[in-house]
Amino acid sequence: MSPMPKRQFLKLSLAATATAALAACGGGDDAPSTPDIVGVALSDPQFSILVEAVVAAGLVETLKSAGPFTVFAPTNAAFEKLPAGTVESLLKPENKDKLTSILTYHVHAGDAIKAGEVKTMQLSTVNGKPLNVKLADGNVWINDAKVVKTDVICTNGVIHWIDTVVMP
Repeated sequence: MSPMPKRQFLKLSLAATATAALAACGGGDDAPSTPDIVGVALSDPQFSILVEAVVAAGLVETLKSAGPFTVFAPTNAAFEKLPAGTVESLLKPENKDKLTSILTYHVHAGDAIKAGEVKTMQLSTVNGKPLNVKLADGNVWINDAKVVKTDVICTNGVIHWIDTVVMP
């Protein structure tokens, strides 16, 4: 039998870690029918890298809190656009602060912003640096990331999928 590829191993260990983190924060079988931000991310395979990063950064409990949050969530395809080895490097314990900085740059705390409320504006982030939001050619852009799906409603906010990881 050939050894398991590293990424597949990480995804399997991620699933166990994320499930444990979710259970520790009060998720599980008795969770509400409309999930919170973490629950939505866990339920969609397009966010497995994001979930892995959230767990590594220790942000699960924060993103399960009351909020409300607006999360601009990079899909796996967005993370895969980063230079080779970047994700693996960011997931190392010694890079937790850098990873946390990047992830919190994708989160606006305060009013949950839905697609119908978007205009050209700046949004504050948990990171402390603003995100530039603009409408162009019928699309919503967050810095240089295109919003590819909007208004995934959660109990503690809203998620918008983006096609690029935005950097602070």
